[in-house]
Amino acid sequence: MTASATITSRQSVSPFIRKLRQEAALLPEDEAILADLTNSKRSVERGDVLREGAHQRSIVLVFEGWVYRYRQLENGKRQITAVFVPGDLCQPFGATPRVLDHSLAALNAAVLSFVPPRLLLSIAHANPRIEEALWCDLLKTDVLAREHMVSLGRRLATERLGHFFCEMHERLTAVGLADGDTFDLPLTQVDLADLFGLSAVHVNRALQELRSSGLLSMRNRRATLPEVAALRELSMFNPAYPQQNAVISDRA
Repeated sequence: MTASATITSRQSVSPFIRKLRQEAALLPEDEAILADLTNSKRSVERGDVLREGAHQRSIVLVFEGWVYRYRQLENGKRQITAVFVPGDLCQPFGATPRVLDHSLAALNAAVLSFVPPRLLLSIAHANPRIEEALWCDLLKTDVLAREHMVSLGRRLATERLGHFFCEMHERLTAVGLADGDTFDLPLTQVDLADLFGLSAVHVNRALQELRSSGLLSMRNRRATLPEVAALRELSMFNPAYPQQNAVISDRA
């Protein structure tokens, strides 16, 4: 076994590999390939990483910290369209647009890897297990986007926030970054307002409702869900949806 394979077999494996392990039966040599692919990292501070209109040549992978995707309208209003945590690819694997139609920003100090899309695609084509894991991960990202659309269109403010907290708890637990029912939450109330199309006042009111109901505790940018089952019921959260396994069709 190579040194890289030995490293990826330990508990200190990256969130990216931990996440892909859940999508396919990766072998140690697969994990070594993924570790070598992403061994070049860059530290960034809170703020913009890529701006709308930029020419992009790499896929952004989050190792540490939180990143969000957003659009800034001409009137100055911002809409956050996705939130990324360690282990997440911020774009579909294997392809990037010539010109970005969105911006990426770090919510806190973060460590990112910028992966050449052609390299990731060629590795996937050469390794069916890695390809399966990446496709499943992409499909789950699509599931999360559709569920966010449902929240924006049909859930009340308390339900939107409760659903988001349940989702983040599931996602962070999957990559070993939740401490039981507690996890980091670096988003401000303004960030949450821009994520859910609400005013900061409306977000504050909804958070107070969740707190007074005993379903949420927030302190020092950490969230605790004392009654996860009750919060899931309130927000109509299906714990299976973030973890649904995709089915890869046989090639002809």
